Amino acid sequence: MIHFENVYKRYPSGREALKGISFQMEKGSIAFLTGPSGAGKSTVLKLIALIERPSRGTVLINSQNTSRIRRRRIPYFRRQIGTIFQDHKLLYDRTVFDNVALPLVISRLQHREIARRVRASLDQVGLLQHEQQLPLGLSAGEQQRVGIARAIASRPELVIADEPTGNLDPALSLEIMQLFMRFNEVGVTVLIATHDLKLIDRLGQNQFKLLDGKLMNGLDDSLGIATQA
Repeated sequence: MIHFENVYKRYPSGREALKGISFQMEKGSIAFLTGPSGAGKSTVLKLIALIERPSRGTVLINSQNTSRIRRRRIPYFRRQIGTIFQDHKLLYDRTVFDNVALPLVISRLQHREIARRVRASLDQVGLLQHEQQLPLGLSAGEQQRVGIARAIASRPELVIADEPTGNLDPALSLEIMQLFMRFNEVGVTVLIATHDLKLIDRLGQNQFKLLDGKLMNGLDDSLGIATQA
């Protein structure tokens, strides 16, 4: 599902965010991407979502080489990926329903199918009763769950999340992480960037540890995850 081979990423400023990292995640696996600020976590997720391209090396997502995907095909490529941001990126003048429906509208699904998928996604995150509210009327944890519902409404094979619990208290953070665990239980591949090491230790899941753009650990191949420093 995800395969990085000797990947480097240098930004126009000259900063080298990734320095020859190699790792892979098999379909249906789950892992956390950890490390201090500036370690390269967000860059890894941007390469997966084709927000950025590698300077050197190969990134394969579902056997597709991202360097060979033409610009006009990027929106189609991204349909297989659900992306969740720390700051929600919600439209505050639209209802919860409309926020979750947005990527489905862009994909030109029929209205009936959009409504069915939106309500199913909101039900999964426990917000079905709030579908006609505006996001500003929700708590921070509820707003994050709206973002998660939007990411899973298109039924992606892969979900990536960038610090999804960064602004939440410990109880809400655990609740959000348990949602990701449930998605993984039904076969969704999940990669989460986070600095919340205590929470990860509590969940007992595997980690890719980044430091200064390099991977610092190897993971258990029997879990469908492998790395090379």
